[in-house]
Amino acid sequence: MLHPLVFQPIFKECVWGGREMERLYHKQLPAGAAIGESWEISDQGDNLSIVASGPLAGRTLRSILEEYQEELLGEVLPMANGRFPLLIKILDARERLSLQVHPPAEVAPKLGGEPKTEMWFVAQADPGATLCAGLKRGVTRRQFEAALARNELEPLVHKLSPRAGDALFVPSGRLHAIGAGLVIFEIQQNSDTTYRVYDWGRPREIHVEQSLQCIDFKDFEPSLADVREEVLVACEHFVCARLKLDGPRQLHCNGSFHIVAAVEGAADIGDVPLAAGQFALVPASLEKFTLCPRGKATVLDVFV
Repeated sequence: MLHPLVFQPIFKECVWGGREMERLYHKQLPAGAAIGESWEISDQGDNLSIVASGPLAGRTLRSILEEYQEELLGEVLPMANGRFPLLIKILDARERLSLQVHPPAEVAPKLGGEPKTEMWFVAQADPGATLCAGLKRGVTRRQFEAALARNELEPLVHKLSPRAGDALFVPSGRLHAIGAGLVIFEIQQNSDTTYRVYDWGRPREIHVEQSLQCIDFKDFEPSLADVREEVLVACEHFVCARLKLDGPRQLHCNGSFHIVAAVEGAADIGDVPLAAGQFALVPASLEKFTLCPRGKATVLDVFV
């Protein structure tokens, strides 16, 4: 029987990245590199997560899925190409990211991309940090295109001021950007298709034509998730709950794999320890499992 799997992170150097994952989570980052992304659970392209320890150490998530699909996924279907359905990252934004959009399912095939819906959980926020999401109420596509041509897009974009513990749902088609000074846990469909519509004057490739086909121009002023609720996001692609633990808590798989992320403190899943910033993939075949915090802990529980 499969047991909870912990993987080696895959680090990505980015112009907007930094070293916060080293300070917060003691990750062994490449020396001198500005790391913007840590791909924690990935079956995307050549970025294949490798099991870090246990009987399957050294195996890729892809190879485990090919051999143990039903045991790992339960009733959840893999992607059409056989890949694991979700992609899990930590982001460290020391500078703001581009203003971008992911294609909806009905548009992605025409553009040669893959649809992507995601969510952000804010693990750390510097004072004054912002998120961009959607448009200010009443902005029209014509106004948007005119402002884009003038390089004056920023006043039309809706901004939020997040704090640690906040979460934001980012469905495909939602215009968005992560601001500087944020560390974010990102849960998303397994897709790497992103179209940049505006990059704040940086000389990087942008995708205006594709972006305009994807942006939902009726998406006005979305809100952060209600922090009083345990379930932060629930959509057709995934559910993400935040669990605050001060003692053991048993969870049932209910036909789906679970991904457990330690946000604060440490917790154990059987003999698998999770420190803050670590993730475990719990196979559906376990049927139920117990989270045991060491003291108090906060974790995210992601399932389909």
